[in-house]
Parts: sequence; structure tokens; C-alpha cells
Amino acid sequence: MSRFSLSRFTLERFRQRLASVDALPQLCVLGVVSGLITGGLMVIFRLLLILGAALFLPDGDPEAFEGLAPVTRALLPLLAVALIGVWLWRLPPAGRQIGVAHVIERLTYHQGRFPMRNWFTQWWVGLISVLGGLSAGREGPAIHLGAAACSGLGQRLRLPHNSLRVLVACGTAAGISASFNTPIAGVIFAMEVVLMEYTITGFMPVILASTMGAVVSQAVFGFERPFEETGIALGSLFNLPWIVLSALGIGLLAGAFVRVARAGGQLKRLPFAARFAVAGALVGALAWWYPQVQGMGYDTLGMTIGGALSLDVLLAVAIGKLLITAFAVACGIPVSIIGPVLVAGGAAGALCGLLGAQLMPELASGPAVYAMLGMAAMMGAVLQAPLAALMALLELSHNPNLILPGMLAVVVAGLTSRQLCGCDGFFISVTRHGLHPLQQPLMQALSRVSVPAVMERALVRTRRRISLDQASALLEAKPEWIVIERSSDAKPTLALKAADLARWMLEHDANDKLIDKEGRLDLLEIPGQRLDLAPIHLQATLSEAFERLNTKHADALYVEHGHRPKQRRISGIITRDAIERYYRYSDVPSG
Repeated sequence: MSRFSLSRFTLERFRQRLASVDALPQLCVLGVVSGLITGGLMVIFRLLLILGAALFLPDGDPEAFEGLAPVTRALLPLLAVALIGVWLWRLPPAGRQIGVAHVIERLTYHQGRFPMRNWFTQWWVGLISVLGGLSAGREGPAIHLGAAACSGLGQRLRLPHNSLRVLVACGTAAGISASFNTPIAGVIFAMEVVLMEYTITGFMPVILASTMGAVVSQAVFGFERPFEETGIALGSLFNLPWIVLSALGIGLLAGAFVRVARAGGQLKRLPFAARFAVAGALVGALAWWYPQVQGMGYDTLGMTIGGALSLDVLLAVAIGKLLITAFAVACGIPVSIIGPVLVAGGAAGALCGLLGAQLMPELASGPAVYAMLGMAAMMGAVLQAPLAALMALLELSHNPNLILPGMLAVVVAGLTSRQLCGCDGFFISVTRHGLHPLQQPLMQALSRVSVPAVMERALVRTRRRISLDQASALLEAKPEWIVIERSSDAKPTLALKAADLARWMLEHDANDKLIDKEGRLDLLEIPGQRLDLAPIHLQATLSEAFERLNTKHADALYVEHGHRPKQRRISGIITRDAIERYYRYSDVPSG
């Protein structure tokens, strides 16, 4: 066997293993590769930010907007929205979708397949939005670029679509990990916000991907600890009631953020250019006096925790940065919101800490504690991702003393945003049944496995009319199904149960009325079970098969193998009963 044939055989075996639900070793290999790819992309993205900052920002720092003249930093957002607007204006509406919401949408309705056009748009918009002084982070670009690249690897290798889901989660986790040096938070974010399920098969490759992403980032930029405050602690349990009240206020701010960001439908009455111009002008106006609202804001968050910001700056960051970010999203500017949400939450928490110190000077913890808690509470409330917020708090602060009050703050803020403000997670729009499609148990279970793991492979293909000798030859292969092709284009239309043909041949002979003058038997006339067929590709998941059965009103699907039309062959048949049997078998409560 040649080296090319051996490689092709190995890859085919790899695909077959990935089609099943228990392909953990193969998925772990993909997790390692995904983490390395995403980590490399994030290194490139961050180096491009540094290179761009070296051209016009002081000290080449992508966050040093304070060193610019007021006029310059006020006009910079207008230039940024103009560049972004011209780029997006040339694209159709579908080509403008980028960021975390785009990743979830592609995972929900397109099995994790990403268009290349949107991927290139993410590079451009991500760089310009940060360097141009808009209130934007690098986490959205990290997630989109990583998830799409990892999914593209799977598509290039023609892997089953169930593995594309895991690759998207791997790219997401590695992107967060490489951006923040928070590998655990990256894993939880991928499972809680993007994939929306927790399984051992999903966790292990995602953990490996997140680890590799952090390793690549640390190898280039070192082990960064921008917000580390190991010495701070709650101090007294008398702070807990004030933490609850503070979290209540932060939850209301989070609800306001989501409400404003989702007001895009009302702003569509304005022309495209007008919306972008208004958003850029608002950022520029606020930046004239408070440049801390511009860019990612991680330096501002560090100063907030260190107590180096005045009261008016904290107010500008807590309310102003939050609102201009939400308004930019509402105007259609696809900026990343995770970083700004963390920064605004930290400032809001610091304000609560300062107020608490005035009310109970001898018992209150310092503003640094409340800034950390506010950061996690705001993130958890906006995203409705409490575990991801808590892990981010732990990894960014490197302080386990904050976990207990952090749990209280995150839950109270999340409940406030959800129950009092009626806001779901920022990236999630639920159905009228109360669940996002990715949260529905049936679709979750059917998306974990591809059709080769369930399809019936024992079949033969034949024309509609055959001789008795040909029928006997078909049965000698001991098939489960006989696929009947149309004479016009040789496409299968029906499947006949082989046992029904065998029974008829035992009970009838060549003199039967179903035998025509030429001695041929019409398989469509034999009494028995016949299924209407529709095609589906070998890489499809059971969720795709289930939806196709419903949309095509078919009884079963014939599984095609191959990409060239003239070289396609049928690998098997998958019936509705087979899908239901798999779901009943897999739907076993855990633990």
C-alpha cells in the first residue's frame, strides 16, 4: 500500500470513529490541534494591535488613549466607524455578522460551518474597533476567529458534523484562554454560553484546547497577571447585605445594557451612515473628557481595582462606557462587549464599595473587593453565565477568598437582570417554548452523533424491474434493504424491505401475474414495507437527518458518500425508527 493510500485509509478510519458518540481519543487530538491553531491566531491578532498602536498611540500601547490630545481622541471614533461602515456597507446583511452571536447562530442553524467572508470581516472590524477608540474588547474576535478556524479545519478534512460542534467549542475556549490567560473560564464559557451543554465527551477536548491556547499565548507574551490582588479579602460577614444590594444595582445596570443593545430594531429607521455617525460621535464626545471609556479598558480596570481613579471617572466608566457600548451594538456596529462589560462592572462595584465605606467605615471592605465582585456580577448578569463569571473572577484575581461573596453577587445580579428586567443572556434569543434550539434535549442528543453511527449499511441498489435471477442475486448478499432507483436519473426514490422480496419469491413463481411478458418483476408491485427516500450526506448529524425527514416528508434517508456528483455512492439508509431508537437509548439521566 502506498503512503498516500495509507494516509487516506487512516483519515477515513478517523472520520468513522468521530461519527460515533464515544470518539473521545480522536476528539482530544482535535482539541490539542485546535488550541494550537487558535493560540497562534490570537498571538497574530494581539501583535497586529501592538503594531497598529505603534503608528499613532503613545508608547505603542493599544490602550494609551489618555496620551492623545482631546481633539484627536474625539475624532478617532468617527474615523473608526467610517472605516467599519464602508467595509460593512459593501457586504450583504449576512456578511456583516461577526462575533459571539454569529458563532452561536452558525452552530445552531448551520452545524458549525462558517463563511470565509465573515472571518475576514472579523479581522478588520476587530482591529479597527479597538485601535479606533471605540468601546470594544478583543474577546469577540478571539472567539469568532478561533471557532471558525477550527471548524474550517474540520471542513477541510471532511469530518462528521458532530465533531464540528466540538471544534467550535474548542476554538471558543482557546480564544478566551489566549486573550485573558483564563483557561478554566474559557472552558466554562464555551460550554455554558456557546455549546450550552455539559458532557464528558465535550469537556475533555475543550479543556485541552483551552490549555494549548494559554500555553501559546504565555510562550509569546509571558504569564500576565493584570488584575492580581491576592491580599484582599471580604473582612467581615457584615459586608454580605451590602454586597446583595450592590449586586441588585449592578443587575439593573446589566438589564439596561441588554435593553439598549437590543433596541436596534427601533434605530433601523435611521439611515445606515447616520446610525454609525451618531454612535461614533457619542463615543468621541465622552472621550473628550474621559478617555478611559475608549478601547478595551483593561488598564482602566487595573487602576479601578488599585483605587487610582476619581469618583467622576468611575461614574463615566460604570455608566458611560456601558451605554456607549450598548448603543454601538444597537446601531449595528459589531463591537465585542465582554471586555467593556467587565470594565464597567468593575467601576460600578468600586462605586458601591466607596458608598459602603461611607455607610459603615469600620466594617466595610475596600473598593478593590467590590470592584472584583462587580466585574464578575456584571459579566454573569449580561451573559447569564454564572459559572463562567465566577471562573473569570478566580483566574483574573488569583484570589480564592473572593469566591464565596462572588457567588452571592453573581447570582443576585443574574436574577435581577433576568427576573426584574426580563433579560435573557445577551447572545441568546429563546424560542416561544422558552428554550434556545441548542438547549432542547432532543437536538442536543441528536447533534452529538453523525449518521454513520446509526445508519443501516446492509443494502443493495437495483432498478425497478428486474428478472427473478437478478432478484435471487440481490438476496444472496443478505441485505436489509433494497434501494429502488428511478429509471430516468438513477436516483433512489424507494427502499423495499429485503425480507418482503424473499417472502414473495418463496410463495410465487415465474407464472405469477406480477411477472411481465419479458419475465421481469416490478418491485413496486410486491406487497411489503416500502419507504420514501430523500438524500443526506455522510457527514450530517442525526439532528440534520431528523430535520430533513420532517422537511422532505420522507420515511427514510439514503446516505451519500463523496463530493463529486458522478462519484457519489450510497453508504446506507437511516430511518426515523433508527433515530428514535438512538434517542431513547441515549436519553438516560446521568448520575
